[in-house]
Amino acid sequence: MTHLREVREGRPLSADIACQLLRCDDELLPELLATARALKEQYRPGVVTYSRKVFIPLTNLCRDYCGYCTYRRDPGEAGAHTMMPDEVLSVAQAGEKLGCTEALFSLGDRPEALFPEMRETLRKLGYRSALHYLQAMCELVLRETRLLPHANPGLLSANWIERLRESNPSLGLMLESTSTNLEAAHPVDRTPDKLPALRLRTIEDAGRLGVPFTTGILIGIGETMEDRVESLLAIKRLHERYGHVQEVIVQNFRVKPPIPMAAWPEPDTGDMLRTLAVARLLLRDMNLQAPPNLTEKGYEKLLDGGINDWGGVSPLTPDYINPEAPWPHLLDLQRRTEAAGQKLKQRLPVYPEFIASVAARGGMLGERLQAAADADGYVKAA
Repeated sequence: MTHLREVREGRPLSADIACQLLRCDDELLPELLATARALKEQYRPGVVTYSRKVFIPLTNLCRDYCGYCTYRRDPGEAGAHTMMPDEVLSVAQAGEKLGCTEALFSLGDRPEALFPEMRETLRKLGYRSALHYLQAMCELVLRETRLLPHANPGLLSANWIERLRESNPSLGLMLESTSTNLEAAHPVDRTPDKLPALRLRTIEDAGRLGVPFTTGILIGIGETMEDRVESLLAIKRLHERYGHVQEVIVQNFRVKPPIPMAAWPEPDTGDMLRTLAVARLLLRDMNLQAPPNLTEKGYEKLLDGGINDWGGVSPLTPDYINPEAPWPHLLDLQRRTEAAGQKLKQRLPVYPEFIASVAARGGMLGERLQAAADADGYVKAA
């Protein structure tokens, strides 16, 4: 195909052709994947990375009611929980003993705005909001362990990005999609924090402040192929302007029995591979990630889509967002990655190319980061 040859030669891929490639037939798919792999090798030769982490679900109370989510809870609902400081520290210390270097903090968006029970919990703990509590727990983990926090707390103002950057070398927020027509996934009156414009503003504010940022798209939630392309291009435009998007995740929707979208069709592996390959062609030298635990059989096939990162994998804690999908064993991840001709390398929650700028901030975070990274910016051997 002429367009794929032109991409290999360095020409940009148009949005129209990207949409055509997302819909390509099985006859063209091998050439599309070969082009994606060739670009990955051009920019990220021979290496696929991962971050060894613990997952810290600080609270699963959330004011949003997304149709695909099994993580969120209301107060009093079975499984509703807000972690106490001793729980947070215990998980982080256990992960440290297993060689983890990332403490991934997840929590629902502004639960105290909707639930008086959360406001009371925070009052007893001595904090005004969930974000104040998150800040304190990130500082606790940074101070008491060798783990580096990476917080995904939902929408953030520029002020909160500045506050959290003191203890987080990087931050994250999934864009999910630029579409405003995802009624099943994002009911308009029940998901105030899912407006694409608000999420793009958080990503842009992080760029203005020079904070390395993780974002990405969620596929299979009712978006069109045109939506997928526009979402990827929106991320690319912000990165071209600020240079701060450290990785782009392509995450596939998975059905879970209790969710409103339980009867929704899941993207198959072919759809995922096409989306990854087109993402590589559009994003070119940016870091591209796909979670291995969300592909049931043969997750190593995702390498054919041109990814260069597996994301966070935990030897200790489950994936609380997708509890039905266990992480692969790290030895299995290494074996499958090496069988595909790639070397698996452990990275920190901030990518190697961003370490120097984050370390330059100084303070405890700078010291911890310099102590954890080797000369190439990967995890220093024990």
